[in-house]
Amino acid sequence: MPVPRLEVAAAVILRGDGRFLMAQRPAGKVYAGYWEFPGGKIEDGESAEGALRRELHEELGIDVEQAYPWITRDYDYAHAAVRLRFFRVAGWRGEPHGKEHQRLAWQSTRELAVSPLLPANSPVLRALDLPAVYGISNATALGPDEFLRRLERALQHGLGLFQVREKAWAAAALRALASRAIALARRHGARVLINGSVELARELGADGVHLTAAQLASLEKRPGFDLVGASCHDEAELEQAAHIGADFVVLGPLLPTPSHPGAPGLGWDRFKALIRDYPLPVYALGGMRPDDLSAAWQAGAHGVSMMRGAWS
Repeated sequence: MPVPRLEVAAAVILRGDGRFLMAQRPAGKVYAGYWEFPGGKIEDGESAEGALRRELHEELGIDVEQAYPWITRDYDYAHAAVRLRFFRVAGWRGEPHGKEHQRLAWQSTRELAVSPLLPANSPVLRALDLPAVYGISNATALGPDEFLRRLERALQHGLGLFQVREKAWAAAALRALASRAIALARRHGARVLINGSVELARELGADGVHLTAAQLASLEKRPGFDLVGASCHDEAELEQAAHIGADFVVLGPLLPTPSHPGAPGLGWDRFKALIRDYPLPVYALGGMRPDDLSAAWQAGAHGVSMMRGAWS
């Protein structure tokens, strides 16, 4: 029987510099003194976004102008089982201030200066550390030298995460490409995953592995890497990725792509339905371009994953 859960709307309020707002729970509340993302209980008959707007006005004195649904996390505290519906708030009117006399602090994932944090926040902070764009190598079409040239340009313009994925390549050629790509990424502070090969990822010291759908289905726990992504196409694969504790998934194909001509995509409505209440960050995959980011965010995605669009 499902555990009855207290429904909560939580806000990741994001400034243009990437910092997010955290609030300290005031005296008299459970976990007083702990830091959390602002928000509060969803009342009967109230939508999650409606509760978010009301709570942020009541607690912080701001009026939300732009909020995107994001991830949903369940957590069992000693006093209550909660379901936290997170939104990323990108636009608001007013200057946040503690109307309940709570302390506020703008933080970043790399320089977190407040503590203690509510226990439910740790996976949220890991998710926030993921960039909005996840690149996929396209050296088969571009050639290795041209791909690496475009990779360096993308890294110079802020690309922070990509995977090396060249399915048809011989092992030696793939190893050489991945080694050069990792070296480039290290110079720019980016992270690299290897598609489909735990062994190669370990050998080259990659930041993690990206699991194929077939690999995902065969696992009972996540591989021992700092970062694990997974390819998903349906509800069962999404559930499996959450079960093994992946850090994020890519879901698609969303739109028809040159590599799968004539194959129908999920479309935004189906994509949105599949990731509703999902606990992991999701990248939209398939025919994506940088200007699809807004549509992806509105559908609840963390961002977009691109093979061609990342190197254009």
